[in-house]
Amino acid sequence: MFLEMQPNIDNTGRAARGGIAVIFLLGGVYLVTQAPVLGAIFILVGLFCAFEAWRAWCAIRACGIKLPF
Repeated sequence: MFLEMQPNIDNTGRAARGGIAVIFLLGGVYLVTQAPVLGAIFILVGLFCAFEAWRAWCAIRACGIKLPF
């Protein structure tokens, strides 16, 4: 399954997703003590963004939606 995903973003998109991943992961770590469910959601979103950055793949672009970066 993972081998079928073709890279569809460039280095700018990878950097953007990496930054978004860091923000969500830090927010999730902060929230997990105060609102565990919301913190877990933030951490899962952050991990997915990190995966997108690592694979140079964007789920939104894979659906056919064009993004400016």
